[in-house]
Amino acid sequence: MTLTLAPLTNFDIGAVAAAAIALIAYRTAALNASGAIVAFFVGTATYGALGPPGAAVLLAFFVTSVALSRAGKSRKRTLLIDVGKLGPRDATQVLANGGIAALCALLSLWQPRYAFAFAGAFAAATADTWGTEIGTLAARAPHSILTLRPVATGLSGGVTLPGTLAEFAGAIFIAAVALLVDPRAFVPVCAGGIAGALLDSVLGASLQSLRWCPQCKRATEREPHVCGANTTPLRGLSWFGNDTVNFAATVTGAAIAFALAR
Repeated sequence: MTLTLAPLTNFDIGAVAAAAIALIAYRTAALNASGAIVAFFVGTATYGALGPPGAAVLLAFFVTSVALSRAGKSRKRTLLIDVGKLGPRDATQVLANGGIAALCALLSLWQPRYAFAFAGAFAAATADTWGTEIGTLAARAPHSILTLRPVATGLSGGVTLPGTLAEFAGAIFIAAVALLVDPRAFVPVCAGGIAGALLDSVLGASLQSLRWCPQCKRATEREPHVCGANTTPLRGLSWFGNDTVNFAATVTGAAIAFALAR
C-alpha cells in the first residue's frame, strides 16, 4: 500500500508561519504569552483565508507598529505614566486590534467583499497606532479632539498635528498594501482607516474611562495610579477602556471599507 500525503492548505502554511512569528514576537517582548497565542490564531485565519496578500497586510500593521512603539522608548516610559497599559501586548490588545480583521478574513471565504473589511480593520488599527506612537513624541502638548484643551501626553482623545498626519499616513500605507488583496481596495480601505482612527480619538475623549489621582492631582487611565494611590472616576464609562475603543475603531474601519467596496 502506498501512503500519499494530502497537499498542504493555506491554513496549514498559515499555522506554521503564524506560530514562528508569534514565538519571535514573544521572545522579543513584543507580545506576552497570551498575546502570542491570540496572534497565532489571527495569523492562521488571515493566511488561511487570504493567503500571502492577507499576510502582507497583517505584517504591514504588526511590523510597523512594533517598530514605532520602540522608537523613543525611554522617553515614552517617562511621558506615558498615566496610560493604562505599557509593555508587551496582551491577548485583549491583540483581539482589539486584530480580532475583527481575522473574522472578516474568514468571512471572505463566503463573501469576497469581506476582504475589503479585513483590510479596513487593519487600516484603522494602523492609523491609530501610528498616530499614537508618533504623536507621543511631538514637541507640543496634545489637545482634546473635542474641547481643544491641552491634555497630558498619551491620554486617549488627545491629538497633535504630527500624530494626525501619521494617522493619515498609516491608513494610506495599509490601503496601498491592500492592493495586493484586491486592486479596487485603495479608496475603501483608506476611508475605513481614517474613519476608524477618527472615531478612536472621539471615543477616547468622551466615553473612555478617565480617572483622577488625588495624590498626584492629575488625570490618569490607571487604577491604581503609578504612585500607588487609588483613583476616582473623572469621566466616561468605567468599563469602556482603551481596548474597547480600539475594538470599536476596527469595527468602524471594517464597516466603512465593506460599505464602499464595489
